[in-house]
Amino acid sequence: MKTHRVSRRELIMGASGVLAAAAVAASQATPGQGLGTLRLGKLRTSRLLLGSNPFFGFSHTSPALDEEMRTYFTDNRIIALLDEAAALGITAVVAPVYPRWMDLWKRYRDKGGRLATWIAQPDVAPDAMIECISQAVKAGAQAVWVQGHRVENTFAEPNGVDTIRRWVEHIKSLGVPAGLASHQPHVLPAIQKAGLPVDFYSQSLYVPDRYTEEDRTRALETIRSLRKPVIAYKVLAAGRLSPNHSFPDLFRHLQRKDGLCVGIFPRDHPGMLAEDVHLASQLAA
Repeated sequence: MKTHRVSRRELIMGASGVLAAAAVAASQATPGQGLGTLRLGKLRTSRLLLGSNPFFGFSHTSPALDEEMRTYFTDNRIIALLDEAAALGITAVVAPVYPRWMDLWKRYRDKGGRLATWIAQPDVAPDAMIECISQAVKAGAQAVWVQGHRVENTFAEPNGVDTIRRWVEHIKSLGVPAGLASHQPHVLPAIQKAGLPVDFYSQSLYVPDRYTEEDRTRALETIRSLRKPVIAYKVLAAGRLSPNHSFPDLFRHLQRKDGLCVGIFPRDHPGMLAEDVHLASQLAA
C-alpha cells in the first residue's frame, strides 16, 4: 500500500473549530457520554483511550522523530496532556510498566490529577512477566494488557499458550481485568479458541514496519471475530494517516463493545487531541 503522511490540519477544523470541539467534548467527562463506555471486566472507561508511545519516543517512524518525542514530552507536558484528556472525556491512559512512568503516575494522582485510570502494558521478557504484572498493580494499574510482541512471540513457542494462561490467571488473581494484545491477526482468535479467561483483547490494525492495507483488512476481520471487548490500536498507522481518513472506516467495523487507543504528539498542533475526541464522539454516537 502506498501511504503518505497527512497533516492533521486536514481534519476540516480551523482555530475556531478546534475551540468548538474542545467545548463540546469537555462537557462529556464521564464514561457513557459522548465517547461511550468500554467495559473491561468490572472496569468502565471511555471507548477512546490515550496511548503513551509518544511519551517514550516510540514513533515507529524514524530515530529522529523518536528523539523529538522524547525531548518534547517532559514530565510536566505529560501531566498536562493527561489532564487535558480527562477534561475532554477520556478516562484512561495505556502505558508500560517503566520506573519513570510509575513515579510520574504516583505523583500525578497524589496531586489530584484528573485522569483516574492507568491500564498497564507490561513488555518484559516472559520469565519476568509475573513479577512485572504484580509491580504494575501495586503501583496503581486498574487493568493489565500484556504487550503485543510478548504475546505473539510467546504464543509461537512450544507450550506458549500455557505460559500466556498463567499470565492471565495471575492478573485476575490480583483483582483487575486481564487483556492480551497482538499485532498479528491470527493470534487472538487462537487464544479465544483455547478458552483463556481474558476480559478483553487489544488488536493492532497494522503490523509494525509494514503498514499495509492488507494488514488492516485482516485486523478488522479479527476484531469482528472476537467475542470479548477489543481495543484497536495503531489505528493511524503510527501517524501515517489522519483521523479523518482512519476513524470513519474503523468505527464502521467496531461493535459498541469495542474501543480504540490513540497516542498524541501535539507539539506542532495543540488542538490535536480535541479534534480526535470530537471526531470519535460524533462517530460513536
